[in-house]
Amino acid sequence: MAEYDYDLFVIGGGSGGVRAGRVASSMGKRVGIAEEFRYGGTCVIRGCVPKKLLVYASQFSKSFADAAGYGWSVGTTRFDWSILRDAKDVEITRLEALYRKGLTNAEADIFDQRANVKDAHTVVLADGKELTAERILIAVGGRPNPMADLPGSEHGINSDTIFDLAELPKSMVVLGAGYIALEFACIFANLGTKITVVYRGEEILRGFDNDVRVHLREEMQKNKNIEIILETNIKSIALDGDVRKVTLTNGATLDADQVLLAAGRLANTDTLGLKGAGVEMDKAGNVIVDDYSRTNIPSILAVGDVTNRVNLTPVAIHESMCLIETEYKNNPTKPDHELVATAVFTQPEIGTVGLGEEEAAKQFEEIHVFKASFRPMKNILPGREEKMLMKTIVDAKSDRVVGVHIVGPESGEMSQLLGISLKMGALKSDFDKTMAVHPTAAEELVTSYSPSYVVKNGKRIT
Repeated sequence: MAEYDYDLFVIGGGSGGVRAGRVASSMGKRVGIAEEFRYGGTCVIRGCVPKKLLVYASQFSKSFADAAGYGWSVGTTRFDWSILRDAKDVEITRLEALYRKGLTNAEADIFDQRANVKDAHTVVLADGKELTAERILIAVGGRPNPMADLPGSEHGINSDTIFDLAELPKSMVVLGAGYIALEFACIFANLGTKITVVYRGEEILRGFDNDVRVHLREEMQKNKNIEIILETNIKSIALDGDVRKVTLTNGATLDADQVLLAAGRLANTDTLGLKGAGVEMDKAGNVIVDDYSRTNIPSILAVGDVTNRVNLTPVAIHESMCLIETEYKNNPTKPDHELVATAVFTQPEIGTVGLGEEEAAKQFEEIHVFKASFRPMKNILPGREEKMLMKTIVDAKSDRVVGVHIVGPESGEMSQLLGISLKMGALKSDFDKTMAVHPTAAEELVTSYSPSYVVKNGKRIT
């Protein structure tokens, strides 16, 4: 048997790579891990965590406005972007230290530099040193699409750089209408930035239940700072002093302090050496893996966004834990990518798990749809017209709940618990037998006894 420097060498210090490296090392395996930027990856450094902190900050504007309806007199308020930005940096630094500490305590070797793949068992560090490993794990994640073919794209910012702006922009054009684009649109609109969203599609949030898409767009458009332009793209961006001149494909021109390019992400594989090592990738550069996260090269594995399965942090961690079971515990375990609960931290917030109506109608002969739209109690006294959407989709034949979609306050928290219910195969009758918690918005999920309408053979019949 060949002697290697490491049992496992991990390339990428994000959530998936760190989890695999730390657990393998704690089991006594010799582990090396390389990261060229900061440990914690997209989620901790430039994604989920800093984004959620910005979401919290942006929600105060609504809270201050609503307080008067509850008898509070709020004095003059002022927002300071630099204070938020710097406080966010302190928290990220704290979290990165915890990631490093976990690896150090597990006695993994940490390399603060880039590593590329040379062959099935060899990696090359940026300093030129070559290291061998019985297994190599690719966990390099993705990056924002730089939109290099867009004239003037160098004048835009992306979902990495937006966190470190020198000052809060007065106006911003957002290209894209996926969850990243819309989350930032809502954040900055509530911080006082005039937002214009530009998207080439017919409706925002492609891939989500259509009622969710329409409801969110309508609620966002009620905010005077958010304009959404559909079926249009950006033709070019030009810099005129400090102003970005944005020309649209419909002939219109917009002026903005910043332009956020948030139309997709790319796998970080183009210069990693995988092609030379014989690792199969798709046309977009995503690493192709089997059900056990193995590539076509038996000693090279991959988890997380770089595989483009379900691109969420908890999924990358789950894939890593399944990999450990498979490779080191003689317990072949496939990652389960079904019924993954998801939260979108737009404002209003989205929580969803399972199939949307359109998908369910294709999979089942008959579905029952339970849908309600109402003003949450918290919005009544302030006179706020924002409505909440709750939608439950049931396979009529089995009575199994196959999808739940919520738009409104605390939807993400609800979706986590609903994920457990649907994972256990909950029936609509189980929902009906569950006592309501009153007064809550969530009680709507267990007090809807008759379907709003029925879809049979893909057609709505009642």
